[in-house]
Amino acid sequence: MAQLQPGDAGRPSFDADLADNLRAEANAALGDLIPDLDPFDPMFVSKHQLSSVLGCQVRFLGEEDLGFAWSVPMARGSVAHKALELSNFMPEASPIELVNQALTSLVDTEQSIGDFLASLSELESAELRGLALDSVSAFFEGFPPLKPKWRPNFESRRRVELLDGRLVWSAKFDLTLGQSRGLEAGKAIIDFKTGGTNQNHVDDLRFYALVETLRFQVPPRLVASYYLDSGELAVEEVTVAVLEAALARALHGTREVFGLLAGVVEPRLAPSRACRWCPLLAQCQAGREFLAEVT
Repeated sequence: MAQLQPGDAGRPSFDADLADNLRAEANAALGDLIPDLDPFDPMFVSKHQLSSVLGCQVRFLGEEDLGFAWSVPMARGSVAHKALELSNFMPEASPIELVNQALTSLVDTEQSIGDFLASLSELESAELRGLALDSVSAFFEGFPPLKPKWRPNFESRRRVELLDGRLVWSAKFDLTLGQSRGLEAGKAIIDFKTGGTNQNHVDDLRFYALVETLRFQVPPRLVASYYLDSGELAVEEVTVAVLEAALARALHGTREVFGLLAGVVEPRLAPSRACRWCPLLAQCQAGREFLAEVT
């Protein structure tokens, strides 16, 4: 965990024109999409959409058609992250106190999660409280206590506008520590995960690093996944090569998103273990057959 803690050592420096060059490359690579995109209604591309479109595109279109819908497992992360954010202001509070306060705070917001939480039954609310408490407790048991001088920031939102505002790459970081100093990288971006490791987690964090670089002109120092269930930490230092790989993936994924939503790309079916969470599983024979073979 020591490598996550901000300090004077291990701060790489980057060229002043790095972010501008990456942005110029992105605009040039996607410039042919400009006539088909509306600057007043830009196309948003998130890390989830990139992971989805580069996996099973049939599922991607199904999720786009159905739209986002909250569920107890999905709300778990938001409640846990809010509880951890509150711990900065309530250092003596217990995990259950933080979770209860997080639930109260989120219900009172005008965000969509507030309406979802208010609609839960007593049983569903208890289930969500238990799941969030498990995540918060695991964080406090395995993660070093956050110090104010580290500048911890939970649920940081970022957006980068490309193609004269017609395209937006968006991201939300679970936790950031530290800050840059001139052209010296000093920030760590951390994603909290339940379950086991996945290559998508690496790709997601690289996309975060790219968005952070384009937004603030300086890359983060490193990105990391912290696995709450096991207490394991997977860290990657951010380099120019990492950013270039992230850019290539984001450009490819963005073009796929555009083509599928415009109806000019035939969706690819790619069964995987993720089929168990697909909203189209009941109608997808290939997905059901795949799961039957691996379970």
